[in-house]
Amino acid sequence: MTISVPLGFRFAGVHAGIKKNPGKEDLTLVHCEHGAVAAGTYTTNLVHAAPVVVDRGRTPSSDIRAVIVNSGNANACTGERGLADAREMTRLAAEAVGAKENQALVMSTGVIGQFLPMDKIAAGAAAAAKQLGTNETAFLAAARGILTTDKGVKVAGRTLELDGAAIRIAGMCKGAGMIGPKMATMLCVVTTDATLTPEAAQTVLSVAVEDSFNCISVEGHMSTNDTVLLLASGEAKKEPLSGKDLAAFQSALNELCVELARQIPDDGEGASHLITIEVRGCNTRDDARRIARTIADSALVKTAIAGGDPNWGRIVSAAGYAGVEFNPAGVDLAINGCSLYERGAPVAFDAKTVSASIKASRETMVVLSLREGTAAIRFWTSDLNAEYVRFNADYTT
Repeated sequence: MTISVPLGFRFAGVHAGIKKNPGKEDLTLVHCEHGAVAAGTYTTNLVHAAPVVVDRGRTPSSDIRAVIVNSGNANACTGERGLADAREMTRLAAEAVGAKENQALVMSTGVIGQFLPMDKIAAGAAAAAKQLGTNETAFLAAARGILTTDKGVKVAGRTLELDGAAIRIAGMCKGAGMIGPKMATMLCVVTTDATLTPEAAQTVLSVAVEDSFNCISVEGHMSTNDTVLLLASGEAKKEPLSGKDLAAFQSALNELCVELARQIPDDGEGASHLITIEVRGCNTRDDARRIARTIADSALVKTAIAGGDPNWGRIVSAAGYAGVEFNPAGVDLAINGCSLYERGAPVAFDAKTVSASIKASRETMVVLSLREGTAAIRFWTSDLNAEYVRFNADYTT
């Protein structure tokens, strides 16, 4: 897809030597010369990385000029030295673009428990500043710089017309493993040339994240570094969005975040299926989310999909231990549009046909319907197979 880069931003991605492979970018710099409103959402893990501490203290903000991101090293569980290094990264980024330290944000991703090679990051920040560009090529280089075990870049873009002004939104994210609900081992930067107040930016981002990045899982392992940043330069439309314009922006941002979020479990390490789990008919969205998350994190459900096995009992029983009260006699279940279970009882179906539908497509659709209320949610996960086990068994050795 073609990405229309929002006005007011410059991007770069360079190889700083953090990763061993010299052909891979491992440091990204995003620059907003005239300052951007910034908002962020972060991991809910009690054990969180140093960059999360720094960014939480600086967002929401009305004047962020730079974001620096490194891959290959998470700077997590690194104590006071890690926190000092994260702050130093923001100083280096700010210095490289002529800004102040508190006008920069930082993200890191990679192996936990190792100290950053700050000499390489200093050189990388300076090199990245010299390569900053406003075109799609520069944007994609920046998108590559944040990757770890990802197979390729994860990007998305939207353009909408608001009162005669073209508003661009462009996002990049990373993540393939250690993905759990309520944020995951993923980083995301969304840029837009819309004008937003800090309060509005935080609100629209939080709403968008709730039904996108908070609705994905690979193995349910919550990370230490999860961060989603929204930066708004205000270059396309000077008046802050409000009313119907803000609602239209919210809708576009929601769509973009869902598109980005789905790419993460679809790229789950070793995954052969993206599984969409839709839970309907609950009393509350929290109930629906809890049931969907429990199904998504079930190793038995995930391995069944990997093998093309329509083993509906695993799905129904997972819903039953999710900790949500419901009437089991009111449960329906369908896989890829084929009904397997209705009103708490099995129905006749052709197992070979359903199995073939799972094996024939990378995406599998699971719909679980209750009769408790009207709340519903969609949740995305990946299957679980031998390749995932092999990959993660050998991750640091």
